[in-house]
Amino acid sequence: MSIALKEANETEYWQSILRDTDYINEKTFRSLSVDCVELIKMLIATVKTSQKE
Repeated sequence: MSIALKEANETEYWQSILRDTDYINEKTFRSLSVDCVELIKMLIATVKTSQKE
């Protein structure tokens, strides 16, 4: 799960680059970003929970 979290964070970074270079428009970026942030939050919770055990 920690590897998935690292990959999700990298995806968020690349989405920002795609927006900043106008490869994707703001509407598409927002849609993708919301999903990515939600996934990152879930992965953080999963990693934290698994570390407690």
